[in-house]
Amino acid sequence: MDFEDAELYGDITDFARDTPTWVQHTAEIWTEAGLLLFATLFVTTWWRARRDSTRAFAIAALAPLATAVAYVCSEVLKSVVTQERPCRAIPEAVTPLSTCPPPGDWSFPSNHAAIAGAAAVTLALTGRALLWLTAPLALLMAFSRVFVGVHYPHDVAAGLVFGALVAMAVVRLTTRPATRLAEAMRAASAPAFVRWLTGRERSGLSYRR
Repeated sequence: MDFEDAELYGDITDFARDTPTWVQHTAEIWTEAGLLLFATLFVTTWWRARRDSTRAFAIAALAPLATAVAYVCSEVLKSVVTQERPCRAIPEAVTPLSTCPPPGDWSFPSNHAAIAGAAAVTLALTGRALLWLTAPLALLMAFSRVFVGVHYPHDVAAGLVFGALVAMAVVRLTTRPATRLAEAMRAASAPAFVRWLTGRERSGLSYRR
């Protein structure tokens, strides 16, 4: 962490404290509830992919799994770097809007930003148009972590990039075997519930490949 990053953190948190109360409360809610929105997008994308090609369905199913892997990798990296949270490391910083996490809950990289970056990229892999929605949401999620005072700017920047790269690599490496598995699950010999889970063509007569 350098002086400029700490100064930028201070500028953002000072600004946060000067915003109207409703803005502060909205930021506090969004910084956690935003993860639920990404979860909703995962479910929606899976549901729509049930009537799409087998490969498209496989990617939609991999999206939340790849995001989970990105989170775990972020947590491992965080335990290696062991950077203190700015709300404890900077004595002159204003009181954060959110409760400062306990000692041992390290700062770099931001897990929330890693999840947001991973979700934004993997959802976009199911349909490029989604990037226009997921990218702003991920950036807003990352900024909110600094706004509420629990992360440095470089924490969230690194989290976004790290999460996106890890999740994209997971999807790229596992799409082929996942597609083969989806084909088997869509086969007529598969149990009815499994076939419903993986979806079929609108006609209901055959499965897309």
